[in-house]
Amino acid sequence: MKASAFFNKLVSWLGLFFFVLAAYMIYRQLSKYSLAELKSALLAIPKENLFWAVGASFIGYVALSTYDYLALKYIKKKLAAWKWILTGFVGFSVSNNAGHAIVSGGAVRYRFYSRWGITPANIVKMVTFSGFTYLVACFFLIIIGYVLTPEHAFGGNDSTKVSTLITMILSVIGILIYLWGSLNYKKAIVIKGVDFKMPDFKLALEQIFIGSIDIVMASLVLYSVLISFVEIDFVTFMGAFIIAQVLGVYSQVPGGLGVFELVFSNILPGQDNQAILFGALIAYRIIYYLLPLILSGIVLVIYEYFRSRKNIDLA
Repeated sequence: MKASAFFNKLVSWLGLFFFVLAAYMIYRQLSKYSLAELKSALLAIPKENLFWAVGASFIGYVALSTYDYLALKYIKKKLAAWKWILTGFVGFSVSNNAGHAIVSGGAVRYRFYSRWGITPANIVKMVTFSGFTYLVACFFLIIIGYVLTPEHAFGGNDSTKVSTLITMILSVIGILIYLWGSLNYKKAIVIKGVDFKMPDFKLALEQIFIGSIDIVMASLVLYSVLISFVEIDFVTFMGAFIIAQVLGVYSQVPGGLGVFELVFSNILPGQDNQAILFGALIAYRIIYYLLPLILSGIVLVIYEYFRSRKNIDLA
C-alpha cells in the first residue's frame, strides 16, 4: 500500500471528479422535467409533509455519516466528530448520485482521510467495512421487506416470485454467516497485504442497526410526499420501498432510477395514481438526492477554501 506521490494525488483528485460526476448524473435525472414540472411537484405537497420529508432526509444522512464512525471504530482510530461527519456526508451524497459507491465514495474518503493521518491500507479497510455495513443491513431489510411486500408488487410472474424468495433465503443465510463469523471467526484474511478481521458481535449488530436506520429514513422521505395524495398503508409501502431501494443499489443505476417506478407502478396501478407517483418521485429525488448534493458541495468548497488559505489540515 506504499503508493507513489503521483498515485496519492491522483486518487485524491478523483474525489472531486466523482463529485462533478454526481452533479452531472442528478442533472441528467432531473433535466427531462421542465422547471414548471419540478416546481409543481414540490408546491403540490403540503408544507407539513415537506417538513417531515426534509427532516427524514437529514436524519438519514446523519445515519449514513455514522457508517464512517463505525468504520473508524473497526480500525481502532479516533478523529474529531466533524471530520467523519463531513467525510461521510460528502461521500454518500456523491455515491448516492454517481453510483458505484465503493469507487466514488472511496475516492472522496481517500481525499479527506489521507490528510488526517489515516493510512491507505486503513482507508481500504474503512471503505470495505462500510460496504459490509450496507450489505448486512440489506440482508436484514430484505427479510423484513419480503414479509411486508404484497405479492402483486412485482406483478404475477412466477419466476419473479421465486427469485424474490431465493433472494430472501440467501439474505437469511448471509446475515447468519456474518453474525456467526463475528462471534467465532477471529483469524485475519489478508488480501494484497491488507489484513481484514471480522468485527466483534456488538459492532456487527451496530452495523445492522445503523444501516437499517439509513434505509428506513429514506423510505420516510418518499412516504411523506406520497401519503398526502394516495392512501397506502405504511407496512405495504415500507416493504416495497426496501426491495426497490436494495435492487436499485445492486443495479448500480444512479439513484435507483427506474427501479422505484417499476415497483410502485405495480402497487399503485391506474393513470391517476401514476401521475401522482410521478410528482412524488420528482420531489423525492430533489429532497433526498439533489439538496444533499448541493449542500455537500457548499460545505466542500468552504472547507477547501479555508484549508488552502491556511495551507494546513484543519484540526
